Amino acid sequence: MKKVENLFIIITFFVLTQCKSLPKKHAETKEEIKGGEISTPLDTSLKPLPGVYQFDKYFPLLVGKRVGVVANQTSLIDSIHLVDRLLEEHFMVMKVFAPEHGFRGDHDAGEKVENTRDPQTNLPIISLYGKHKKPTSEDLKNIDILVFDIQDVGVRFYTYLSTLHYVMEAAAENNIPVIVLDRPNPHIDEIDGPVMEPEYFSFVGMHPVPILYGMTIGEYARMINGEKWLKNGVQADLTVVPIKNYSRKTKYILPVKPSPNLPNAQAVALYPSLCLFEPTDISVGRGTPWPFQVFGAPNLPPSEFYFIPKPNEGAKNPKHKGEKCYGKDLRNINPPQGIYLDWILWAYQNHKDKEHFFYKSFERIAGTGQLRKQIQEGMPAGEIKKSWQPGLDKFKEIRKKYLIYK
Repeated sequence: MKKVENLFIIITFFVLTQCKSLPKKHAETKEEIKGGEISTPLDTSLKPLPGVYQFDKYFPLLVGKRVGVVANQTSLIDSIHLVDRLLEEHFMVMKVFAPEHGFRGDHDAGEKVENTRDPQTNLPIISLYGKHKKPTSEDLKNIDILVFDIQDVGVRFYTYLSTLHYVMEAAAENNIPVIVLDRPNPHIDEIDGPVMEPEYFSFVGMHPVPILYGMTIGEYARMINGEKWLKNGVQADLTVVPIKNYSRKTKYILPVKPSPNLPNAQAVALYPSLCLFEPTDISVGRGTPWPFQVFGAPNLPPSEFYFIPKPNEGAKNPKHKGEKCYGKDLRNINPPQGIYLDWILWAYQNHKDKEHFFYKSFERIAGTGQLRKQIQEGMPAGEIKKSWQPGLDKFKEIRKKYLIYK
């Protein structure tokens, strides 16, 4: 009996030691992607590790270089900011470039952000959502390499994609390499919505992609480059450092809120559908504790559920401030996959002032001139979604070339 117990202990020890060696084996695999090289093995026993954790893939590229970092509050390695970690390692970080919502992620949507200095590091912070959205040659003076590390949410009108575009474009024009540290997409397995039509291109949609495009920000950077979407067809010297231990089936909860009005997983999940309300008379709960988890307006039918928007962090002057907004409470529902149109169809049908339901900017968010008309005509959700399919099929063929993860 004693011999059997000893044998069991030996076998158990062997299994455990082999399991512990898996990360080391995994780390030896080349994961940097430059050009068309793709290699991303998956070990489902480990949690996804964003590109920022793969120090051996990008630290060597920074040695002796003057570094610019494109970052915000999501650019963390556990609880340490990427900028702080680079300084700890004695890299020459020259300046930080910040997207919409600012370096600390505390500015309202659409609020202009001025250049400043980080009080902790005294580094200059160049706003890419202030006087200009694209780094100038002066901004990039004394920069040898750019590191981009921002958590995206996988939705076309989320402006970090546009910041990525302009950073890559400016880098290409100034012969500066770009490293994108990839991060998971909470909507990685969803492709849905109308494909953006060129006449509606703007900072909330610069490319011919659907609302949900099912790509990480690293994959998306490869597509921007490969499809020559940058001005005059220039291409950036791009390196993507992939996420370790990640697949298109991986469920990922963002550890840090990516912007002030996406405070939790429920808001992130509902954002693709509810953002269609932004350029309408309907509030999506900005100015409440539940942004993108409720919707309503004074002109919807009175009901037991209502909310009253008030100024708060991330919504200094919310839509329908101080008014009772009747509508729907989505805080505890099971979020739908893809774009759910029934809510906007219901809101339009029940709104007391249909003439003023849509704002002029609706097409910039929808990406098409058809959706407003389809809603006004009362077209069923299924028929509307069918009309998107030819564009989605064409996009999927383009997208295939740039995927990193299986």
